[in-house]
Amino acid sequence: MIRHEIRPSAAALRLSGEGAFEALARARELEAFGHDVIHLEVGEPDFATPAHVKRAGIAAIERNATHYSPSAGIAPLRDAVADYAARFRGMAPFARENVVISPGLKPLIWNVLAALLDPGDEVIFADPAYPAYAGGSAYLQAKAVPIPLLESTGFRLDLDMLAAKISPRTKVLALNSPHNPTGGVLTRDDLETIARLAIENDVTVISDEIYSRNIYDGAFVSIASLDGMRDRTIVLDGFSKAYAMTGWRLGYGVMPAKIAKTVALIGQNNYSCTATFVQEAGIEALTGPDDAVTEMVAEFRIRRDAIVAGLNGLPGISCMRPDGAFYAFPNVSGVTPDDRKLASFFLEEAHVAGLAGAGFGAAGRGYMRFSYANSLANIETAIERMRAVLPRFPG
Repeated sequence: MIRHEIRPSAAALRLSGEGAFEALARARELEAFGHDVIHLEVGEPDFATPAHVKRAGIAAIERNATHYSPSAGIAPLRDAVADYAARFRGMAPFARENVVISPGLKPLIWNVLAALLDPGDEVIFADPAYPAYAGGSAYLQAKAVPIPLLESTGFRLDLDMLAAKISPRTKVLALNSPHNPTGGVLTRDDLETIARLAIENDVTVISDEIYSRNIYDGAFVSIASLDGMRDRTIVLDGFSKAYAMTGWRLGYGVMPAKIAKTVALIGQNNYSCTATFVQEAGIEALTGPDDAVTEMVAEFRIRRDAIVAGLNGLPGISCMRPDGAFYAFPNVSGVTPDDRKLASFFLEEAHVAGLAGAGFGAAGRGYMRFSYANSLANIETAIERMRAVLPRFPG
């Protein structure tokens, strides 16, 4: 018998896994053996989806909103997103044609990159960064051009380095503010300089604003709201973080209508459409009471201060206070340069699941990411567990 080996494509071999889900899988294995694991690895709010949003989803199922919908999303949700996105960012109204709905934000990231990039195009993004940007760029044979984020500058982009990295082949600049994994937030002055560089060099900006509601000091500023940027910016956002709707899988993009058609067409070819009843729940999230969101952010602020103080009390570890998102990004180089080894040690010995900073890019080495989207009690217990085992770390 002739044996046949099914081999993956070269494009597939350029992909890598996402550390959060790999750590989660190992944590679940430990739990299956009876260990109590504190989950600080996955960026998932521990709050329930707001009750009025759940009721809207259930009502939609009851009236049989369970069939195919247009690939770009149902008209009422696209209208609600167009209205909300403009009001929240202080912009002139968007139209329905500017909006694309997707089953979670990650597919939309990939579809937008696929709509924009040709082999050899250059994509600039921060390092460390959410892995989907590097993964999507590599799959499409675009050249990733990372800009290291430094703790000394509050994990904000070095704008001189950005200017130096832009070349005639630069097609896309991907921004994420508030930032995953560092919690850094770009200032209005930062964004104005970035906007000027984008306009001068004819660069399209993808602005990942999924954490736009998770900001603790000052008001959120979108680069799309700045002069000259509306028509060269693709805003990405969604419901997972602000409304504790991670499992609902609902994201959206706001962009010029012409590229929106292309992005929707790519979606039609890979996921067809987003569940209709989930979209109905999204309408309620955007148009209903907002109290649950503000209450979550207030609680995250308390947790942020607790985890930062706790991490700074651990020997060899220091942590800046993040201005947004819900991640602490401590410097662990005083313990070891091998952040992957330390992350594994904390999981296996303290049963605290965090992520190695190196999983987000080369500039993340020597750091770890801990999500504080968990209870204050669990955060305090996690700190004490890590304190107890650190003296046994083999170095």
